[in-house]
Amino acid sequence: MGVRSAPYGDSMSAKTRKPSVSYRCTECGWTTAKWVGRCGECQSWGTVQEISTNQEHGRTRAAASVAVPAQPIGQVDSSVARFTPTRVTEFDRVLGGGLVPGAVILIAGEPGVGKSTLLLDAAAKVAGGPDPRTVLYVTGEESAAQVKLRAERIDALSEKLYLTAETDLSAALAQVKALKPELLIVDSVQTLASPEIEGSAGGVSQVREVAASLIHAAKTRNMTTLLVGHVTKEGSIAGPRLLEHLVDVVCQFEGDKHSRIRLLRAVKNRFGPTDEVGCFDLEENGIRSVSDPSGLFVSRTPVPVAGTCLSVTVEGRRPLLAEVQALLDKSSTAQPRRATSGLDGSRVAMLLAVLQRRAGVALATMDCYVSTVGGVRLTEPATDLAVCMALASAAQDRPLPQRLVCFGEIGLAGEVRPVPEINRRIQEVARLGFTHAVVPASPNGPGKIPPGFSVREVTTVSQAMELLFPPRQG
Repeated sequence: MGVRSAPYGDSMSAKTRKPSVSYRCTECGWTTAKWVGRCGECQSWGTVQEISTNQEHGRTRAAASVAVPAQPIGQVDSSVARFTPTRVTEFDRVLGGGLVPGAVILIAGEPGVGKSTLLLDAAAKVAGGPDPRTVLYVTGEESAAQVKLRAERIDALSEKLYLTAETDLSAALAQVKALKPELLIVDSVQTLASPEIEGSAGGVSQVREVAASLIHAAKTRNMTTLLVGHVTKEGSIAGPRLLEHLVDVVCQFEGDKHSRIRLLRAVKNRFGPTDEVGCFDLEENGIRSVSDPSGLFVSRTPVPVAGTCLSVTVEGRRPLLAEVQALLDKSSTAQPRRATSGLDGSRVAMLLAVLQRRAGVALATMDCYVSTVGGVRLTEPATDLAVCMALASAAQDRPLPQRLVCFGEIGLAGEVRPVPEINRRIQEVARLGFTHAVVPASPNGPGKIPPGFSVREVTTVSQAMELLFPPRQG
């Protein structure tokens, strides 16, 4: 009796199927059939990991029991997500009003810029305010004694402010479980590590696990969490890009190490605007909010100096007065030097070309040095006209009139383009005692002009130069 062979399908099912394998970037989700050291989408190194395609497609599809049923959006209680002020006015301005229960806020900045000082001051004010709240400060970079010394120096001591030095994620979560704080501060997220995840603290896998665990604890306990993040040499936030997507608010703390002025910008904010900027003064005895920063970025010279021009830039919703300085000198080399501080170098190079080509200012053989005052960084195109007028003033060695402000965007054709909020800028400089302004011509005009204030509208750079630098008589 012959042996009947098994059907083709049965023989295949009897064999052990080898699971298909692919590779995915842990940063952006890009997939590839072969392993590569660098992601082809986000260009990150060492983030491509092996995944099983069969396992990936075998995800859970069965329905689970519902713990909290869905309800109409009109019946959702929104009172639990209201702002709680920290009493640090500029910090509250950037956050949109204060801290939101359950929110996770990431604050990034260069080493030594003052992140820890700002958060320690905010923690003490939340813990010792009219409505005191329990605050837990987890430090992984310093010892508890070091943080205590800083708290004494800046007067940030409070009975409800608790301090612990931990680098173990499970130990930090145990502290949270025992203390049940309403505000948790982790300084920094790159110093915590989970013993269940391979890799050292600060690695991609560790940062992802630490952030996910802290976010889960914040949401389940309705606990506001402030995370301190490191930055790379390029100025971006260290760690996986996923970290910025998971948190609710991302703030960038920036400032020149040689200056006391610090700026806090909201890069992402789920509870408020992302165009707000907070201004702080980092003193020896702590950090202080500067509610009216206009004039901090202006030099105090008794007589006008050639090569200087004042402008108004809008940072978020706040107009700031800033000064641009330019210095020209005959170059001793075949390649003139172009140096900038506080301004975009490529933008200044473009304005130099516009001045030479469209306004006839000879700058091809001159070394050009352009800088701002007070360490402020100007990125708004509205400061183009002030940069050009400072360069023209330095080239002709003729100072601009006192109490004059210039602002406007400049194109490659030499035209002066309108900028947003012209009237708001005029109102700000008039409040500070200025009397003249050169602004771009706009269809709606400059708006309501304060009494005793003079506004001249221009359409080209050459027209602005004819207005500010009339030919000398004789």
